[in-house]
Formats: sequence, structure tokens, C-alpha cells
Amino acid sequence: MKTKNIFGGFGVLAAALLTACCAGSPGLEGKWVEPIPGMEDQMQGISLEKDGKASSINSATLQYKSWVRQGDTLVLSGQSLGNGQTIDFVDSYQIEKLSNDELVLKNGDMTINYTKQAE
Repeated sequence: MKTKNIFGGFGVLAAALLTACCAGSPGLEGKWVEPIPGMEDQMQGISLEKDGKASSINSATLQYKSWVRQGDTLVLSGQSLGNGQTIDFVDSYQIEKLSNDELVLKNGDMTINYTKQAE
């Protein structure tokens, strides 16, 4: 049985462009921190591991468990602990900026400016 490629050369071109544009771009993996509001000498944030696992940095009540990147969106899931209850959450953030040392996330009116922590 003969099959026909309905996308022609476009599918190959799209795959090549996607690979070229993203191959050299910085990854999200690493430890991203920001100053704790009101305690600017201390840092809080999130650790994003290559296998999709996530963990909180210096936060006892917000426990990140996993992450996934969907295009320009970072989806974080975990548990919020407090007042004797545990609440599962999934939050989505628009990736406004990503470089080797800076990550800017936006969710509605909230913007988080992270810097990458040295290993």
C-alpha cells in the first residue's frame, strides 16, 4: 500500500526550524531564586530538574513536585500546606524571558523575576 505525505516538504522544514531555534536556547533546568519580600537578604524559589521533578527552595508551605514546559508556558504542580490542610495545585506561568541567568514568569498581574543560583 502506498502512502502519501500530505505535508510535502513543509513538515521537514518545520521540524528543522524548530530544532534550529531551540537547540541553542537556554534550558529551564536549575535553581531559580528571588529575594523573599520583606526579607531581601534571604532567597526563595524553585529547583527544576531535568526529569520533570521540581522542589521548593526555602519555602515550607509551598511544595513543588513537578514541572513541564509547554511552548512558552511553564506548568508547575505541587502542594500548598497550611492551617492543617494540604491542597494540590497546578499553576501555569507565561515565560516572559529566559536566559542563562534570568527567568521572568508572568501569571495575570503577577510577575516573578528569578535569577539562576550557582550550583
